[in-house]
Amino acid sequence: MISKLIRLPRRQLHTIICRETIKPSSSTPSHLKTYNLSSLDQLAVHEYAPLILFYPKNANCRLSAHDKISEMKKSLSHSLTRYFPFAGRLHTPTSPYVDCTDEGVVFVEAQNDSQLKTLQHISEQDQSLDHLFADGLVWDSSPRSTNILGVQVNHFACGGMGVAVSMSHVIGDGCTLGSFMNHWASVARYGSTDHKELLPLNPHFIVSPSSNSVPPVAQVINKGYANRISRKFVFPNTKLSELKIKVMAMVAAGSTPLIKNPTRVDVLTSLLYKTAMTAATAASGSFKPSYLLIPANIRHKFLQKLPETSVGNFVSVMMVPTRRRCETSLSVTVLEIMKEKSQLEGIQSVQQAAENLKSLQSKLGNENIEDVAERSYWCSSLCGFPFNKVDFGWGKPLRATLPLRFLDKIGFLLKDTPDGNGIEAAVILVKEEMEIFEKDKEMLSYSQINQI
Repeated sequence: MISKLIRLPRRQLHTIICRETIKPSSSTPSHLKTYNLSSLDQLAVHEYAPLILFYPKNANCRLSAHDKISEMKKSLSHSLTRYFPFAGRLHTPTSPYVDCTDEGVVFVEAQNDSQLKTLQHISEQDQSLDHLFADGLVWDSSPRSTNILGVQVNHFACGGMGVAVSMSHVIGDGCTLGSFMNHWASVARYGSTDHKELLPLNPHFIVSPSSNSVPPVAQVINKGYANRISRKFVFPNTKLSELKIKVMAMVAAGSTPLIKNPTRVDVLTSLLYKTAMTAATAASGSFKPSYLLIPANIRHKFLQKLPETSVGNFVSVMMVPTRRRCETSLSVTVLEIMKEKSQLEGIQSVQQAAENLKSLQSKLGNENIEDVAERSYWCSSLCGFPFNKVDFGWGKPLRATLPLRFLDKIGFLLKDTPDGNGIEAAVILVKEEMEIFEKDKEMLSYSQINQI
């Protein structure tokens, strides 16, 4: 039954042992056969967001590996009756709608001779992670694919598992992926999509009118940052509380307007951005005007708040410019983040949100943006997303990993630590600046470093 043999770097042996297509347990009704992408979805790039969850061997679980796979397939089939567009296909890679004809989801089972303890600490930029995903559906690696979802379950030599899921970004954002994974896992635990525990997890679909494909919008200028490296830092919640107190004290002591209740993500983002700009200044010998770009979940920003299980790309981008060196303080950056947040409030419709995002994308894609800032830093936060809680019935994952190899950008990815007691930050900078960044005394006073 072995269909393909792949040799990975570091002499890892990776074998595909089974491949099939999982279809919904019930046919999609005729009136739902076409799922129109919203105007926000159509602004998303057709690439595959990859997530892998690492599960250790659970001595208390009586299910065999075969039984686990069987349960995952069965529960996925049931889940696809609720998430019916996930079993469909884009009419074309650039189509503004999904054909919900129940073609199903590719489900691959593979054997890998690696140890879980090695892979769970691998760099998010390591290309060997690509082989853990079905059909290599990792970011922009399969631009002609019309699949919405791909799944690969990897069995490791130690008895652990890696559940890798690739979701087309046109169908939804990270929040959508998190909702789907927890719905699927809950069906595996409870055995029925009608179980009362699943009601809050059921997907919420926004009806979108049919439309022609939205013309592509110029993306943020690709600076082509070369020689980038990653480092991982862990910031305990106790330290983030200290950082928040420090920021509020700076506000009280200065002329900065009052900041109301910044979150731990707000203050950490400010610290990372400030430290990165300081490192860039030290490396080049002069201050470089910069801007910080922060994707934001806007489901709760609508006048009529949307459920967190709303399927789609409900994301906008906040932009914080730093034109002068005196604007790099923690309190100033936090204030600007709070201002940007407040400007997102009161969205009346998906169309309005799409027009706002399209306007920003056009601005960022304009080469004249370099007149404002020479460097851009992205900060994406997955904090609060339930990836660390995805339990199929044999325990929660040791780790959730989102490969970052695709990023030709510099910046930060934030996510909750597996125990929920802090934030883990993957920092990507050019090598010369990272050497300065990772020695910054203020930043290190709030963190623990873990090189990746």
